[in-house]
Amino acid sequence: MYTVSLGDDGAELRPLEPWRAQEFLDHMDRGREFIGRHIALADAVTDLPSARSFLQSYAERAAADTARIHGIWFGGTLVGGVLFRTMDLRMGTAEAGCWLEPTAVGRGLVTRAARVLIDWAVEERGIHRVEWLVAAENAPSIAVARRLGMVRDGVLRESFPYRGRRLDMEVWSVLAPEWRAAREDS
Repeated sequence: MYTVSLGDDGAELRPLEPWRAQEFLDHMDRGREFIGRHIALADAVTDLPSARSFLQSYAERAAADTARIHGIWFGGTLVGGVLFRTMDLRMGTAEAGCWLEPTAVGRGLVTRAARVLIDWAVEERGIHRVEWLVAAENAPSIAVARRLGMVRDGVLRESFPYRGRRLDMEVWSVLAPEWRAAREDS
């Protein structure tokens, strides 16, 4: 379909489509424990049918213009992804998210990929507010939100039941005027 370069290191952003289910499952298997520390994706994608179903649900939601999912490839291998879990064009809001397997950590891949997605949402789709919901204990994801110029709006205390615990979730966001101003300054 298409590939977006994420820089001189060969990293690429591509749509994560249902026909990539086996590659997606292999990626989840490599990073399952690491990815599953903070997000439910590792529990949702456990075999080929669940991988295909997960990607198919995003294909259907992309067709309905209510979500998007993209993979991050590094050295020709799928190592993570970014997504808009929700997109509400009428309200001008979207919720972004990410995941990464441990071999790809520390390269700025998620930040670079999220910038591409947010740029597209703001400039092409007219999204006014991009949110980033993150477990309060997920320091690397909070660092990404900061690098993206997001502001911490608050904490949803014990709002997310996950693996037998209730996690505090931080809400971060960036507004279209802030996004554009930061781009002009860089």
